[in-house]
Formats: sequence, C-alpha cells, structure tokens
Amino acid sequence: MKSISRRSLTLYLLIFLFLAGSFLSYYRLAVNADKWAMNKANSHLYTDGAFTAGDITDRNGTVLAATENGERKYNNDITVRKATLQTVGDGAGYIASGIQTAFKDELTGYTLRDGIFNLKRYGKGNNIELTLDADICKAAYRAMGNYDGVVGVMNYKTGEIICIVSTPSYDPLNKPSEEKEGMYLNKFFKGLYTPGSTFKILTLASAIENIPDLEDMTFECKGKGGKGQVQIGEGYVYCSGVHGKIDIEKAFNQSCNCAFAELADTLGKEKLTATAEKAGFNTQMNKINGKIACSKSTLKLDNSSALDIGWAGIGQYTTLVSPCHMLTLISSIANGGTATSPYVVNSIITPGGKNLYVAETQTLGEYFSSATAEKLQEYMRSNVKKKYGDYRFSGLQMCGKTGTAEISDSEDAKPNALFAGFSSNPDYPFAIIVVVENSSYSISTAVPVATKVMTAVKNAYGK
Repeated sequence: MKSISRRSLTLYLLIFLFLAGSFLSYYRLAVNADKWAMNKANSHLYTDGAFTAGDITDRNGTVLAATENGERKYNNDITVRKATLQTVGDGAGYIASGIQTAFKDELTGYTLRDGIFNLKRYGKGNNIELTLDADICKAAYRAMGNYDGVVGVMNYKTGEIICIVSTPSYDPLNKPSEEKEGMYLNKFFKGLYTPGSTFKILTLASAIENIPDLEDMTFECKGKGGKGQVQIGEGYVYCSGVHGKIDIEKAFNQSCNCAFAELADTLGKEKLTATAEKAGFNTQMNKINGKIACSKSTLKLDNSSALDIGWAGIGQYTTLVSPCHMLTLISSIANGGTATSPYVVNSIITPGGKNLYVAETQTLGEYFSSATAEKLQEYMRSNVKKKYGDYRFSGLQMCGKTGTAEISDSEDAKPNALFAGFSSNPDYPFAIIVVVENSSYSISTAVPVATKVMTAVKNAYGK
C-alpha cells in the first residue's frame, strides 16, 4: 500500500513538473517571441542588413521609407530624409523612439499567433501613415540651419503632430563615420531642457488663479549697468534689462525676471507647484500612440529656499521640460484649457487595404480653466504684437513666449533659445515649440525659426 502511495506521489510530482515546465515555456514564448522573431539573424526580416517591412508615408502619401526588392529605401530628397530621420527611425534600431523600432511588429505584420506569416505571404508588412507633413519638416530642418535642437508643430484641436525635427541628424543612406552627440536621440520625445522664460507662462497662470488684484499690481525693476535686480529671501534675482515701474502685461512683454521672481515668491512653492502639476509637470505623459514614451517635465521645490523659488518662477533653478510636453501645454492654452493628446501615427493598413488602426482625438484633461486660458491667450498675443512683431507672423494672429535658458555658469557658455506659441486664427489651429541649443537670445534665433516654420504651415494649409 505504501509502495502504491509513493508511486502515486511520484506520478503527481511528474505531472506538476510537466505542467509547470509547459507554463514556463508558454510564458517565455509570450514574453520573448517578439524579440526572437525580430532578431537580426532572422533572414526573413533582414537581407544583407536591410530591414524588410511595410511602407511609412506622411499625411499626404509621400513615401518616407519602403522596402523594394529586399532593400530598405527612403525618400529621394536628402533634406526630407534628414528632417524625418529621428521620427521615421533607422532600420538598424539605433533610434529607439523611431517608428521603425517602436512599431517594428506592426511594420512587419508580426503577431504572436501568426508570426511573420503575412510578411511571407504578401512580401511586405503593414503600411503606416504618419501625421507628419514632409514639406513642413523640410522647412523646419532648413530653418534650423547649423544649430542643434528641436522643432515641433501640432494641431491643437486634433493632436496631430505635423512636424518633428531633431538635430543633429544624418542621411540614413549615408551614415557618417563620425558620430555626433544626440544624432540618435529624438529630442522632441526624449529631450529635457531648462525652460527659461517660457516657464513664466506657468507662473503667470498661477498668479491669474491665485492673486485677485494681479492686474492692479506694479513691479519695480531697477538696477545699474543695464541689469535690474530684486532681492528674494537672502539673495538676488537678476534681470536682463532695467524696466522701471511696470504692470503685469508689460512685465510679460519684457520678460522681466524681477517681476516674475516676485510673483513666484508671493505665490509660494505650494501654489506654483499645484499649477504646474495640473498642467502636466511631475507626471509621466501617456505614450504617443501607446508606444513612444516622452520624458517627464519636472518642477521640484520641496526643499527650496525663497531664492530658489524666485529662480524657478523665471524658468531656471532645477526645472526641466520636455518639448513634447511643452507643445501639449501650449496647445491646451490655445484650446481653451483642455489638453489634447498628441499622436504621430495616423493609421496602420494591411497590404490588402484593411485598416488595423485609425487614430482618434483624445484629451488629457483640463490643464487650465477656460478663464485662465483666455487670459493667457491675451497676454501671449500681446507679446507678439508689442514685443516680437506681428509682421513676422502675418495672418496667423500669433500668440507666444520666448525663453533664453542659461545652462552653464561659464562665461563662455551660450544659452539655449526657446519659443513656444500658437496661431489664434481658427483657420490655422497649430502650436509650435522651438529649441535652439547653444545659440543666443531667442528673438534673434528661436523666433526666426518659428517664423519660417509657421509661414510654411500657413502656405500649406491656407484656406
């Protein structure tokens, strides 16, 4: 009897081990099958290093990448290739956030059930249509010239990103032997920058919401040697000019550090942080099309002094912003306070013409109340009319804010220049973010880039 019991126990143990092993094998298959199938040793996907997959086109049907006769080809225009590289990605997978890497399963038609059967059946995978406009990307790449940085343009009503340019770039058909820092990084999604005075939009928003007599307040920016200063706590915040006695509108027009440091000091860390966090700071944005992660914008004031808060209020201190998030934030102001979720993939279509995926407009929630958004629109419109020059954006009714971000204490270091804005003309519902690295004042670098890009947008989408 004992012998039978021992045999039964052994049998049950063997059955358990068999089932556990089977479960583990299926689990490993489910988790790793994608990686195994996409390995570069798979000759069904790679021929002499070339990536076999479906076409990638822009919103107008312009081919950005395709496989022909087993060879991965790109657009015939070298400038288009360079301008869209960071978004389209490379076949080798160096650009992790590129479509060819992030959407490799979709491009090859791979599924856990069928593997790459459809790729062998049709000779190509699924096609992906992007929201990008190749011509606008080309104009943005040219506008950046020799500068490194980012340009992004988004329809603030729908969330469609029509332009992403990240430099430095390179020609995927002629990869340089010498690598440049940042050439594999899509800075629109993965970059983090000191926002400089573009953050004053958030400080102003917090003041609108928390200081009832804001428009009756006056600030005094005084000093000598062409620089104003104001004492905050135990130190000073310095201004790029001496603006004298000014109200809040002129302070925003002149981007007065003294005024905005005072506002930040008056608001305090809790209120300033609350406004910023409602507008998406310190929160991970939803992945773009559920695939591409954006870097998280941060404002950390937990252990900050009054002087630190003053510097944070003008966009310095330790504050960092993602270009994708800043564009979303600016778009929310244009959209009455509601943030629209950005996306870059418009549709995924099988070789047989069936839609596997069609993007839809989605919202991320209310970044600002409608009343606050309306006031911010007025102040940002005033900036363009009274400071930057409405003539630069003819017909667009442009609203915006510049920023010059100091990124080093070295006297030889050059600042980053930024411009964030949008067209309030309903015929052109587009917002833009520009970051020009290691350049000069925004009015001489970032604003001209924005002018050229938004002019190209107006010409392409004019009614």
